[in-house]
Amino acid sequence: MAVKIIWPITHSCGHQANRDLSDRAADRRAGFAEWLAKQACTECWRASKAGNEQDKAAWLEAKRAEEQAESEAWSQRYRMPPLEGTERAVAWGVRCRHQVLTAAYTTLVLEGETSETEWEETEESARTVTRAGWWLDQRSSEPDDLTELLQAATEVDRPTENPHF
Repeated sequence: MAVKIIWPITHSCGHQANRDLSDRAADRRAGFAEWLAKQACTECWRASKAGNEQDKAAWLEAKRAEEQAESEAWSQRYRMPPLEGTERAVAWGVRCRHQVLTAAYTTLVLEGETSETEWEETEESARTVTRAGWWLDQRSSEPDDLTELLQAATEVDRPTENPHF
């Protein structure tokens, strides 16, 4: 007698279904059928996943709004100028600028050997960089590199890669 290929499954959600397990080796069908019985049926699984995706999207949107409000308040407190760029880039750039500068302050001043006076110079230099895209590009930079990055961004006579053009 052959091992059955159609298995009746009562899922954990209570729904029942007949599952064709012919694509499994005969000696693995019973174990797989047991595992399936511990899972929600496909429809319930998809419904719960969609709910989780909506919850995740709502959470992410709320988190971004909170970060944005915090970054904008920080920008006002420290007299950071508005950034230039598309609406989306500006919003993201404000968050990146806040994250980059606060991480650098923590690393360089609070944990490092940079004085408050030296930091104020760095902060003044940061105020001159108003292109949102620049802050986006620096979002993964190391805090120790900030001074050099700002110096490169604010050089008046920046050499071109090919001086012949």
